[in-house]
Amino acid sequence: MPMQTLSFSLNAFHRNSLSTNQTHYFTTFIRSCFTAMNHRTSSEKATVDCFDPPEHVVGAWYSVPELRLRDHHFTVPLDYSQSRSQSPKISVFAREAVAVGKENQDMPYLLYLQGGPGFESPRPTEAGGWMTKACEEHRRGTGLSTPLTTSSMLQIKSAQELVDYLKYFRADNIVNDAEFIRKHLVPNAGPWKVLGQSFGGFCGVTYLSFAPQGLKEVYLTGGLPPIGDGCTAQAVYKACISSIITQNEKYYYRYPQDIEIIRDVVNHLHESKGGGVPLPSGGVLTPKGLQLLGLTGLGSSTGFERLHYLFERVWDPVIVPGSKKQISYYFLNAFEKWLSFDTNPLYALLHESIYCQGAASRWAAHQVRTEHENKLDAVKAAKEGRPVFLTGEMVFPWMFDEIHALKPFKEAANLLAEKTDWPPLYNKTTLNKNKVPVAAAVYYEDMFVNVNLAMETAAEIAGIRLWVTNEYMHSGLRDGAGHVLDHLMGLLNGKKPLF
Repeated sequence: MPMQTLSFSLNAFHRNSLSTNQTHYFTTFIRSCFTAMNHRTSSEKATVDCFDPPEHVVGAWYSVPELRLRDHHFTVPLDYSQSRSQSPKISVFAREAVAVGKENQDMPYLLYLQGGPGFESPRPTEAGGWMTKACEEHRRGTGLSTPLTTSSMLQIKSAQELVDYLKYFRADNIVNDAEFIRKHLVPNAGPWKVLGQSFGGFCGVTYLSFAPQGLKEVYLTGGLPPIGDGCTAQAVYKACISSIITQNEKYYYRYPQDIEIIRDVVNHLHESKGGGVPLPSGGVLTPKGLQLLGLTGLGSSTGFERLHYLFERVWDPVIVPGSKKQISYYFLNAFEKWLSFDTNPLYALLHESIYCQGAASRWAAHQVRTEHENKLDAVKAAKEGRPVFLTGEMVFPWMFDEIHALKPFKEAANLLAEKTDWPPLYNKTTLNKNKVPVAAAVYYEDMFVNVNLAMETAAEIAGIRLWVTNEYMHSGLRDGAGHVLDHLMGLLNGKKPLF
């Protein structure tokens, strides 16, 4: 059956068939503040909210190779617990994409929920890969949806006010945005299909928990979250430590020459004035900061290669005899771009909160790292002649001292780490009684979403079909050129029956 796809941050796509590349994409971007901020006084809100923008504005069609695109702007509440007239408004942007010639066809929708938190979906430049089968969007706070950037967040003058604003940018409100858009787009407000990658899969399970009536089918790729009560962040990081170490060992097996190179870099940083070297943006690169390269270098399909080639250019050549050895500007600049905290600070600020329900994270990753410092202490490893292990998907409090773009948000980050009144993100009772068809890809060697924790969650979702594989890493949806999504669809459409 022809189908339209919608993806979240918010990115959405339309498609005419899930098994052809005649696809209708719909892309939306994370929530952006459209009018009053949450920290305004009542009188200020009344003044600002006197302008009530339309709920949905549709743009004209335009083109990229093999696709026709159309922009949508939705004005949604910042806080769905308030009435529309009382809540500040934010804008969620969505881009619709469809195969050329399919613009006027009535097709079902597939919503794509991007990974993150705090990252927008990539802009479509052509039809290809899994995007020929689904739509994508950028969630609230990213892309064109009132992006929460290092500059825009400075408009909020106090750390507590920023915390009070950021609390509306988790999975619960991402699902609320999705439901708002579904009711405006889908004929007769019918249900749609959802594809969730990584954190987008977490949002998909939140969707199954609180708004299953809006769902026709759900596909999850590397995105089965831990759903226990309280804050599960510590359990996540403890479970992932062994995978992080394994990925380090695999990397050094592939590139044994990098053992000495990285040790030399760590020693150079440690012996530099202040324990590090200045970064181009104004921050400082320290040995533990260097270890952050493992976040994307160790957990994706081409990460090893990218990491190795980055370290090929770590040192400046000695042009003048007797010049001091120094780390190249090329490497320092590439390091900052690799981490993306300057462009996507929401990831650092909200990362641990995605695991919290009624409890604080209290810098869980930092606590777990401390427990494993005998393996993760870079300086000690370098001095002892051991390989220096890089870290994985972890956010640490010292990053808000060392990374220039994050420095203004240090106090807010500490407040978020101590925040206890996070609302629930999952409902086990609803999941146990689930009636929505669900298929999930679980990556056996996933460094970001631990396979054992994923399997525990799968056991709580009634009727879920699982595909457990070590053929792909966490980035399988992107790397598989449509194979991963095809496989999941086959689990639900009868092509891969139960056996």
